Amino acid sequence: MSAPTDTVSTDDWNRHWGAYEKSNALNPAQAYRRMLIFRALELDRAKNPVRLLELGSGQGEFSKELKERHPALDLVGVDLSQTGVEMAQAKVPSGAFFQQDLTQPMAIPEQYRKWATHAVCSEVLEHIDNPLDALRNVRSCLAPGGRLVITVPAGPMSEFDRHIGHRRHFTPQSLTELVHGALTVVARGRKLIQDAEGGDGSLPLAARAAIRLFSWLFRMNAVETQHGWQLVAVAVEPSDPNLAAQRS
Repeated sequence: MSAPTDTVSTDDWNRHWGAYEKSNALNPAQAYRRMLIFRALELDRAKNPVRLLELGSGQGEFSKELKERHPALDLVGVDLSQTGVEMAQAKVPSGAFFQQDLTQPMAIPEQYRKWATHAVCSEVLEHIDNPLDALRNVRSCLAPGGRLVITVPAGPMSEFDRHIGHRRHFTPQSLTELVHGALTVVARGRKLIQDAEGGDGSLPLAARAAIRLFSWLFRMNAVETQHGWQLVAVAVEPSDPNLAAQRS
């Protein structure tokens, strides 16, 4: 995530992750969002080996839950913040975490080129000046047929959103255009939201109650409406090299 000189303070994720780690981990919206992501990843039906790349791994909360649910998968995380990378590595010692600006070509070890069978980019693209460039950079790490799950905010932008560096919020149309510019869209929005509303019995009672509340609050997140405050997209790296070349 690039940091313009006049907004450096809003992009200081070394400071943000230190300040907001605990509140972020306890935020029920995060639990709801992770449920959407797990549904969209379809890891229970994935062929082994599963190799997952988390784009914007933050302080490692999602990485930790991911490994708890699916201990056998291989995990790599990248984040702009060195503080976030260190936090995530401490929480998930078996993973590999690297500092990376997504607006620049991927500079992680060569072994991860065309590596990821799955990838997650959650609440990241709104922080980036050129999200299309970021998604195109990410493609170098996706294996043919690799599945990418994206979440972004929609709706109005709050002062706190601006404080933590949001450049934009998305609409279904703008997210569709962005992802079509880089990958092939498979599904987004209503189906994923409805799948998640049943809850998850593996979560604590309090978390399930919070998720039910957020399920109700997020009912407007349908593909067809402009009023939802959370958007989800699922995209796939083409398996056909000729098609991939055409879309580059």
